[in-house]
Amino acid sequence: MFERSGSDTALLADAFASDLLRGHTDTIVLGILRRGDSYGFEIFKTIRDATGGAYEIKEATLYASYRRLVKDGLVEAYWGDETRGGRRKYYRITDAGHAVYRRNLAAWVVTRDLIDSLLDLGDRPTSGDRSLERHPS
Repeated sequence: MFERSGSDTALLADAFASDLLRGHTDTIVLGILRRGDSYGFEIFKTIRDATGGAYEIKEATLYASYRRLVKDGLVEAYWGDETRGGRRKYYRITDAGHAVYRRNLAAWVVTRDLIDSLLDLGDRPTSGDRSLERHPS
């Protein structure tokens, strides 16, 4: 039988979490832009800081997301002024972006609730298996 060490399990969990989050990059970006206009690297830092540094989306992935969101009309891009260093491209969420964010958030909540329900099945006893019963603490 193959056994995984704690570090192997942690690596697999990290990889799974990254894959899961990567599928929601556009929604994450839209969620950040709901708070106000922002430029690319600031969005990167917001994501990193929100997770205490535990998760970063690669800048290349983010910039692909920005291009896709602009192309789809969910975000508008504009150039900021040069008063604080170099000229930065800022992003602003559109009304269509707000609508897609709300729709994606609702879908995430339903998905999360379904997964939570399914994962909870592992904690319930199967027929004839009393070893899995929960005991009050």
